[in-house]
Amino acid sequence: EEKLNLDDSQWEDIHVVTGALKMFFRELPEPLFPYCFFEQFVEAIKIQDNATRIRSIRTLVKKLPRPNYDTMKILFEHLQKIAAKESVNLMSTQSLGIVFGPTLLRPEKETGNMAVHMLYQNQIVELMLSEYSKIFG
Repeated sequence: EEKLNLDDSQWEDIHVVTGALKMFFRELPEPLFPYCFFEQFVEAIKIQDNATRIRSIRTLVKKLPRPNYDTMKILFEHLQKIAAKESVNLMSTQSLGIVFGPTLLRPEKETGNMAVHMLYQNQIVELMLSEYSKIFG
C-alpha cells in the first residue's frame, strides 16, 4: 500500500532494488514454488538424463497455480536477460541460482538437509534459466 517514488536516488543502487525484490519473494506467505511442490522439483533435478530432467521440470511448472506460473515466467525471463549480460554484471545463471534458489524454493519445514537442499535449489533455478525456452516455451 506504500507509495514509492522510484525517482528517489536510493533506487539508483541496483543492490537496493535486488534486495527489495528478494525480500518481496522471501516474505510471501508461501514461496513462488509452493511448498507442496518442493520435493517434486528436487526429485526432478536429480534425474540424470538432461532431456528427461527438463521435461520433468516443465511438467511441474505447468502444474503450478496460474499466478505462480505467470509470475515465475516473467521473473525468469527477466533473470535470463540479466544472465545474458554476464560479461558486464558478473551474474551468470549459476550466480543467479545461488542468489534466488533459496528465496524462491524452500521446504515448508527446515530439516538437517539444508546444505543439500540449497544445492538443489540453486540447480533448479540455474536449469530453469539456462533452459527457459524449453520450460516456458
